[in-house]
Amino acid sequence: DLRSLFEAARWAASSYNEQPWRYIVATRDDEAAFADLLSCLVEGNQAWARHAPVLALGVTKTRFERNGKDNRAAHHDLGAASASLTFEATDRGLVVHQMIGILPDRARTLYTIPEDAEALTGLAIGYAGDPSTLSDALRARDEAPRTRRPLPETVFEGRFGAPASFLRSGS
Repeated sequence: DLRSLFEAARWAASSYNEQPWRYIVATRDDEAAFADLLSCLVEGNQAWARHAPVLALGVTKTRFERNGKDNRAAHHDLGAASASLTFEATDRGLVVHQMIGILPDRARTLYTIPEDAEALTGLAIGYAGDPSTLSDALRARDEAPRTRRPLPETVFEGRFGAPASFLRSGS
């Protein structure tokens, strides 16, 4: 399953086909490696992520290899790769929880991440857990109804803030 998840990420589209994403992965099979990667998450994420069977860090190369210039699409491209990974995981009955709450400086030191790259996200990969095992605060957050901003406040036409015409009632 893990190979298939990262294969899905590998085939994500990227600016100039640079594929600036890299992943550092640790599984529970190697307790020391898992503990190291867990230590790169902020304390609040460590509390629950320690129960996942797989942890990963999403890293971006911040410069284009083709010309050395800043790759302003690198974060987007990592997001696209991680979304592809997540879709594949979902299809396989797995759950992926992406998090921005990481310690990038710790990751840089621990994994000797080069200066032209940065650890940006963490991923916990596994199966959905039993919500009753969570703290009251985490359980309330996880069991709360999911909400999103309405489309007319998200998709615009003509100018920023003007809802797209195809979203108006009767369209």
